[in-house]
Amino acid sequence: MNKILVPVDFSEHAAYALEVAAKLAKDFNSEILVLHMMGLSEAYLTKSESEEAAEAHFYMKLAKKRYETFLDKPYLKGVKVTEMVQNYKIFSEINELAKERNIDLIIMGSHGASGVSEIFVGSNTEKVVRTSDIPVLVIKKPTPSFSPELVVFACDLRVESIKAYHTARALFDKLNLKLHLVYVNLPNEEFMSTGEVKKKADLFLKVAHNGELPSNTEIIYVSDYSIEGGIFNYANEVNADLIAIPTHGRSGIAHFFKGSIGEDVVNHAKLPVITFRV
Repeated sequence: MNKILVPVDFSEHAAYALEVAAKLAKDFNSEILVLHMMGLSEAYLTKSESEEAAEAHFYMKLAKKRYETFLDKPYLKGVKVTEMVQNYKIFSEINELAKERNIDLIIMGSHGASGVSEIFVGSNTEKVVRTSDIPVLVIKKPTPSFSPELVVFACDLRVESIKAYHTARALFDKLNLKLHLVYVNLPNEEFMSTGEVKKKADLFLKVAHNGELPSNTEIIYVSDYSIEGGIFNYANEVNADLIAIPTHGRSGIAHFFKGSIGEDVVNHAKLPVITFRV
């Protein structure tokens, strides 16, 4: 892992993400790129060129001033940090920047705290997740000693998901994580018998690992009323440190996070979540 991108708005949640990035940067001798999106309003965009230039210069100086305080953290000592300020108009531009700079991981803070449906929906974090081809790690609370041991990966056991699974495995192997692949069986038209689920899992393993399950990996089948409920309940049960979710662009987050779920699951929404594009 050579480069980590941390989009920031200078909030406390952005600081949570930065601290995790610093921990990983020290572990892997990585560089951190910190990106602030000015997000100037539509009114700004209708101004004359001279007015635009003057206001852009003002906001640029303001952002650099805020960086001085925001980056003055003891945990960044010894870490190479590069500051960036951009006025991106669409969040897919972050994905383009990440690819241009050969970013290996994006880490973001999320303000979602009152419910799972609010972790991503309507937030800037969701917009980045939806448009990113690069894994996005979402941090929702202070995690100064980020050293996960067990990750729960929401897996539909479809062959189409193997690319995302392999991307995830490459990162998890670097972090030396134990991996639980969790398939949630739903009580609807998609319900399958135990035999059918095992047959599907066998095909998945045949393509992904030539039929052999790696020693640090388990496949778990759970039954629940929703995918998100099953994943969070299982993560709670095994005291997982991290939840991994494959996404499908605009439809991915809606597929895994829709509707409300129980209070016990909402409490575990504070677990770090990492997403991988299918």
